[in-house]
Amino acid sequence: MYTPAAFRDTDAASLRQHMLDSRLAILVTQGQDGLHATHLPLLFEEGEPHGLLLGHLARANEQWKALAGGNSALVIFPGVDAYVSPSAYASKAEHGKVVPTWNYTAVHAWARPEVFDDATQLLAVVQKLSERHEASQATPWAVGDAPAGYIAGMLKGIVGLRLVIERIEGKRKLSQNRSQADIDGVRRHLAASDEPRDRELAALM
Repeated sequence: MYTPAAFRDTDAASLRQHMLDSRLAILVTQGQDGLHATHLPLLFEEGEPHGLLLGHLARANEQWKALAGGNSALVIFPGVDAYVSPSAYASKAEHGKVVPTWNYTAVHAWARPEVFDDATQLLAVVQKLSERHEASQATPWAVGDAPAGYIAGMLKGIVGLRLVIERIEGKRKLSQNRSQADIDGVRRHLAASDEPRDRELAALM
């Protein structure tokens, strides 16, 4: 990931929180027939050196075979983003030498993959994922709400993933390379937007 020094996030706590907050990651691998990418929820857990990620793929998704072959994986955790109009810069009125850009946050993690299809391990991952994402529901669904035989059959259709993070990079492009007047202008511009994601990025700034 191209990350100029001004935008580089090297704070371990910040990187971990970004991964914890991400609801849908992008898993990228290189197989014999080229690149593969899957959007999927992953669980971040503490561990050395940089933590590990747990999840699963559909058995019919042949990306898991590249992982089983030992190929390294790149996991992308997108964050909040917003378009920045030159009109938001105070310097536009001074000299006009401004152009549009995009502010955003992201974390990239390179990982050593392991795959598994043990039913007990798979069930534990499915339960953890369900508990995390059902927590905000008015009436949370639990794996135990479905018939045991049905769940057992569903588990046969997936392959578990354990991704040990070996390297991690974070980027927080929040106008740090601009003057304070320009930063303040962008923050005000985005905070006044009707778009919730713009306002979320303004809060980060």
